[in-house]
Amino acid sequence: MSPNEHGLPDAGRDSVPSIPLSDANAGRNGEPTIGSLVKDATASVSTLFRSEVALAKAELVTEAKKAGAGTGLLIVAGVMALYSSFFFFFFLAELLDEWVWRWLAFLIVFLILVLVTVVAAFVGYLFFKRVRGPKKTIESVNELPTVLPNRHAEHETSHPRIPPAREG
Repeated sequence: MSPNEHGLPDAGRDSVPSIPLSDANAGRNGEPTIGSLVKDATASVSTLFRSEVALAKAELVTEAKKAGAGTGLLIVAGVMALYSSFFFFFFLAELLDEWVWRWLAFLIVFLILVLVTVVAAFVGYLFFKRVRGPKKTIESVNELPTVLPNRHAEHETSHPRIPPAREG
């Protein structure tokens, strides 16, 4: 085949390009077929889902930048508070030095710090003891095989169930 004046190969002198006058996805009666409807619906849902994810990403990036800046400033404030607390406790020991021996003043401040640490650790332990497993998620995952199509009884024994969250 030799190229024509547009640089495209000649399919033959008598061939004329044509546009179909009927919908290629239409069935015999002119209505779209089930296959084409499912294909279009799948493509539309996929496009919608991708668009929603892109919108969520765009919104979250802006908010994440704000949250990052705020978190950085809170970390700086926390570090400064920790450094300042050293001077407060040193001041407290020096103040107690006016009424008791110097070594006893620093021992009292040390014991106050140990007491605060023990109380904070105990309260933190109580909070962690209250933590429970994701009960609703575990129930949902365990029910998943019952709603999936083409699941047979022989397949259900091959996947162990997730045990319920432990009550503590």
